[in-house]
Formats: sequence, C-alpha cells, structure tokens
Amino acid sequence: MNLLKSLAAVSLVTLCSRMFGFVRDTLIASIFGAGTVTDAFFVAFKLPNLLRRIFAEGAFSQAFVPLLSEYQSTQSIDSTKLFLAKVSGLLTLALVVITGIGILMAPWVILITAPGFSHTNDQFVLTIALLRIMFPYILFISLASFAGAILNTWNYFMVPAFTPTLLNITIIFFALFAAPYFHPPVMVLAWAVMFGGLLQFIYQLPFLKKLGLLVLPCFRLCDKSVWRLVSKMTSAIISVSLSQISLIMNTILASFLEIGSVSWMYYADRLMEFPAGVLGVTLGTILLPSLSKICTSGHQIEYSLLLDWGLRLCFLLAIPSAIALGILAKPLTIVLFQYGKFTAFDVEMTQRSLLAYSMGLVGLILVKVLAPGFYARQDMKTPLKIAMCTLLATQMMNLAFIGSLKHVGLSLSIGLAACLNTSLLYWQIRKKHFFQPQPGWLNFFIRLFFSVLVMSISLIGVLYISPDWAIGNMPERVLRLVVVFFTGISVYILMLFIVGFRLRDFSRFVREY
Repeated sequence: MNLLKSLAAVSLVTLCSRMFGFVRDTLIASIFGAGTVTDAFFVAFKLPNLLRRIFAEGAFSQAFVPLLSEYQSTQSIDSTKLFLAKVSGLLTLALVVITGIGILMAPWVILITAPGFSHTNDQFVLTIALLRIMFPYILFISLASFAGAILNTWNYFMVPAFTPTLLNITIIFFALFAAPYFHPPVMVLAWAVMFGGLLQFIYQLPFLKKLGLLVLPCFRLCDKSVWRLVSKMTSAIISVSLSQISLIMNTILASFLEIGSVSWMYYADRLMEFPAGVLGVTLGTILLPSLSKICTSGHQIEYSLLLDWGLRLCFLLAIPSAIALGILAKPLTIVLFQYGKFTAFDVEMTQRSLLAYSMGLVGLILVKVLAPGFYARQDMKTPLKIAMCTLLATQMMNLAFIGSLKHVGLSLSIGLAACLNTSLLYWQIRKKHFFQPQPGWLNFFIRLFFSVLVMSISLIGVLYISPDWAIGNMPERVLRLVVVFFTGISVYILMLFIVGFRLRDFSRFVREY
C-alpha cells in the first residue's frame, strides 16, 4: 500500500469536509454573531466534543486500533468478529450511561465548565437547554468512530474521513432553512448536531456489512479480551482527558472575560484546526494502523523508517502552514466571518487569538505523529505522564498570560503547551530507543528554511498590494483569498523543487503483514 497516495486521498476528503466546516461557521457567525447566544452554544457543544475526543477519536481508538490490528494479524475472522461484538457492547453500555447522566446533570456541568454564565440567568438557562439536546451526540459519534476505526484498520480510510462532512452539511441545512421555526433560533444548531451525529453512524454501516464486520453488540463484560482493552484505555483516557481539561479550563477562564471571548477563541480555533485536521489528524489516522501491524510483526527498522517518513512530511507541511496562518490571520478572519452580526471588533479579537494559536500549530500536528508511535506499541503510560506535565504547564501559562493578554493569553498557552508536549514525546521516544532518525535531517531543514522564507516574502508582498479585505461581497473576497493562497502554494512548491525536493522522495510503501 502506498501511504503517500492514501494520505493525499484522505487529505483531499478531509479538506472538503473542513471547507464545509468553514461554510458552517461563516453561517453561524453571520446569523448569530459573536455574543451571548453563540457563547452559550459553543460552551454547550464543547462538552460533547470533549467526550467525543475521549471515547471516540482519542483514548478509545488509540487503545482499540492496536488491539484490533493484533487480532487481524493473528486471529481468525470469526474470533475478530466476536471481539468486535464484545467491544461494541461495552462501548454502547458505557455511552448510554454517560449520556443519561449528562442530561440529568446538565446544570451542574455548566456551573463547572462555565461558572461565569451563572451570573446571567438567561444565558445559563439557554446553555443548559442546548447541552441536554446535544448530549446524545456523544453516543452516536462514538459509535461512528468505532465503525471508522474498524474501517481504518482494514485500510478503508476514505469512508471515515468523509463522515464529518455529514455533520457540517446538516448544520448548514438546519441553520439556513429551519432556524426561523425555533425559539430562540440558536436551538436549531443543537438539534442539527444531534441529527448529524446519527447520520455519521448510519452512513458507515453498509461499508462494515460489505467487509463482513457488521456485528450486533454482545454484552460479555467479564471477558478477558474486553478487560484487556479497558486496561489499555484507562491510561489513554486519563491522558486524553488531561489535554481536554486544558480546553475546559480555558473556557472557564474565558467565561469570566469580556462577552464574546468564548466565541472569538472558538472561531480562531476553527481556523487553526483546519491545517491541524487536514495534516495532523490525517497523518495519525494513516500511521496508527500501519505502525500497529509493524509492531505486531516485530519489524523495528520498518517502524523507524515509517515514523521518520511521517515526521518529515509533518515539517514539510506544518511549518509553511503555521507561517501562512500567522501572515493571513486578518484576511482569513474577514473573508470567512465578517458578515451580518460579526463586527470589525470581532475580527480584531479573533485575529489576535489566531496569531497566538498559530505559534503552536507545528507542535499540534507533530503530536499526531509522535503519539501513535507509543500507542502502536501499546505504551499508554508514557503519553499519560507527558500529558500531566503539559497540563500543569498550560495552567501556569494561563495564570501568567490572562492578566495582560486576556483571551489571547489563553490561546497562546494552548499553542506553547502543544510544543512542549511534542518535545517531551520526542525525547521519550528516543530515550526508549523506539525510534532512530534517518540521515539527512540537517540538509532537510536547511532546504526547508529557504523554501518557507521565499514563500513568506511572496505572501507579504501580495498582501501589501491587495485592497482592503473588507471591500466587496463574499464571492469577491473569497476569490482574492484563493489568489493569495495559490500564489503562496505555487511559490513554495517551486522553491521545494529548486532546492532539490522531489515527490518520489516521499513515496512510502508498506507491506500488508
């Protein structure tokens, strides 16, 4: 299997999904602005999203994919299907319980995650109502991610990569056509989230059936294989939870700041998540099953080669993305969000937060490659210890920055903490002798530096001669932004060719073990 080809295909699908995500956020910004109701929605949506990252994309998949790869390589298809049935039973039972508790405990959840809202009764009540509607989303999206993990292990990467598009399309449709029928109108977003999660789960079922892996949940909670997964998940859950606690703490602190702070950080985070999702998450998705299979087969040299390939691709794509995000922070915010109720002041505040986030983008993407290096070896404890250190550092930076930088300081702490997390992961993966870098890294960075430098100069030059970005309607602004992007990408690719990079240098084939 050609990993570069798979990466390109999945990245393209993910890119389309993120584009729909920007359309979604542009609509939300235009229809609802950045104020009381959007702060309420984003706070309510943050908790289901957090649980999704723990039970779906985070701890569960990190523990589940290596074990499933082991079953795929060493067990019969019937044994594998029985394992899937038992795991789906455990996951479904846990999610139903969590969803029920979440709906009942919604007022206390909001008091903990956004205590500043308790001083404004209308906003507090609205946030509770939104959270109760959206909480079943965690059930549907986690089951969707369970199905996606199976498909990824069998190298069906495209189907799980497409599923987030369904959520974005659902929110767009509901916001455009159903908002007037809800009171207040922002309630439509909560129903769209829940329905979108259900669609993502249902969409993947025919593909599982095609593989012969569609099974009914089996509730055998005393089974050894299930508890082996639980033991692996425990450390991973704590590790992922610690990273998400930083986001909760930021929301708690932001709820005490100026009205709109939560929304400004959300919109900036969405822009930052675009390259992080397209590059980092996609690379992690592609690498984890392959690394797991290699580890099961005991091919240490192949493991190092594959990890080295992933890291080089990260730097090649993440560094120019971070630089471009910083340079284009204001144009991006204006073009995507400054419509309707989203004011020039909102643009300024969102831009500042985005600049802070961009400082940690490289770290955020590299984590998606380094962490699977541990999970593939079923080493959950090392990332846990590093997550604890990162959480402590994040909160110390929050306290140091929030006084003078307000919401920007909270964004900056997340970015810098991601860089710290990456550094510690790399230090440990080398210390444990899991990974041996291949020759040529110094020459690689020198050539990369000159390519990024010329790209940055070209972007600054194009921005200098561009008219005010607030001029014109949305299609005109988007067209100008596309021209700027095309200029930067073209110059960067040309420079990569001039300094000696070739596409064949990054082709990577892995054997099916």
